[in-house]
Amino acid sequence: MEYMYGALLLHKLGKEINEENLKKVVVAAGSEIDENKIKSLIASLKGVDIAKELENASLVSAAPATGSTEAKEEKKQEKPKEEKKAPAAEGLSALFG
Repeated sequence: MEYMYGALLLHKLGKEINEENLKKVVVAAGSEIDENKIKSLIASLKGVDIAKELENASLVSAAPATGSTEAKEEKKQEKPKEEKKAPAAEGLSALFG
């Protein structure tokens, strides 16, 4: 995860996201370097417009859930059912007030 955060930090600072820069960020953060993870991340990010992906991610997280509001409205419309007291229980209520 620290590699992804490092790549995002480099992007935010306007620096080139390459192996050398990412290694510097990870070391500066106090983490161990895993060459395979760095190479894999750099290869995965090739050709990706990070700004556009971040924008799309923001839009998705800001969108409201569709089904939950309808379910809440249906619950509000339902009235609680009145329970009928059993004839035997009516006499007990007179004893206890």
